[in-house]
Amino acid sequence: MILNTAGGLSIDTEKDLTAPERHIIQKLLFWEDLAESVEHFQHKVEEALQKGWNDSGPVSLRPVLREIIKDLEERVRRRTRTVREKHTE
Repeated sequence: MILNTAGGLSIDTEKDLTAPERHIIQKLLFWEDLAESVEHFQHKVEEALQKGWNDSGPVSLRPVLREIIKDLEERVRRRTRTVREKHTE
């Protein structure tokens, strides 16, 4: 899968990420839509990094993984801001 970030990076998950990193990104793509807030998403990021792949243990936050997470976090920020704005109208 190719992920394109808002910052213009194109990341080939098959080539650029390890299997544990891909597993974490799969979890976080799920949480991107379900997190109630940026803080909730950040908690899920930390949880996923600590558990690793099938509870195999912590996964290091390499720069490529950090960029993807930063992009997903920004998407959560935009989505939750839009939801809050709709509720205050």
